[in-house]
Amino acid sequence: MDPATIGGVAVAFVAIIGSMILEGGNPAALIAPAALLLIFVGSLCAALASTTVPSMMGSFKWLIYAMTAKKPDFEGVIEPLVKMAERARREGLLALESEMEKVEDPFMRKGLQMAVDGTDPDDLYDILSAEVKAKKGSAKSAAAFWTDCGGYAPTVGIIGTVMGLIHVLENLSEPDKLGHLIAAAFLATLWGILSANIMFLPFGKRIVKVGENDAARMELVIDGVLAIQAGSNPRVVATKLRSKMPQTLPTAVPDAA
Repeated sequence: MDPATIGGVAVAFVAIIGSMILEGGNPAALIAPAALLLIFVGSLCAALASTTVPSMMGSFKWLIYAMTAKKPDFEGVIEPLVKMAERARREGLLALESEMEKVEDPFMRKGLQMAVDGTDPDDLYDILSAEVKAKKGSAKSAAAFWTDCGGYAPTVGIIGTVMGLIHVLENLSEPDKLGHLIAAAFLATLWGILSANIMFLPFGKRIVKVGENDAARMELVIDGVLAIQAGSNPRVVATKLRSKMPQTLPTAVPDAA
């Protein structure tokens, strides 16, 4: 599992609590049930109002999937495809029928099975590409829900602060309570901004990134299956697929002579 988002959120909270302690504050003061209820329930419900219940449930499923997704292993996609290309070139496409059960990736297995069954290359490409498009659309929709939550949370926090200040004004005759009431009122704004920028917006970005990685992996599978169907040289298949792998580091450019 790639712990980037979970680690980032955790360290951000540690930094906030640590800075509060360094300034002599009490981290327990951040725990305000009323503010937490308003921010999280209010923001989620506001985002729900702009979508549908199935879409919201899908967004939660995508969040769980994105948080537990493994690091992208594109070599793990290329290697079995190259082996399949070698066997298909030696023995023909039908020889791959016995290899189907060994293919763990359902998408790869589907593509190879269609190739073995003699599906027209254009039809094969259209069918598999439609699944890639659907995956991207699903990730985009789920990410939009969490991004919406991040947009609504600060405003919901301001609503909570205004509500708290109204309560402060109702108790002006009791000066000893005002400090506590004012602090409680501003906690809503704090949690609104905090939840948006440390939780909801990063959640949306994480889902988009995981969706892009999944789509890139699926597109490599499509290219590999089509190359196998066309009887391409295994070395050419490997070179072609590796050239399309997402680059995590910039390619070095040699200095001009």
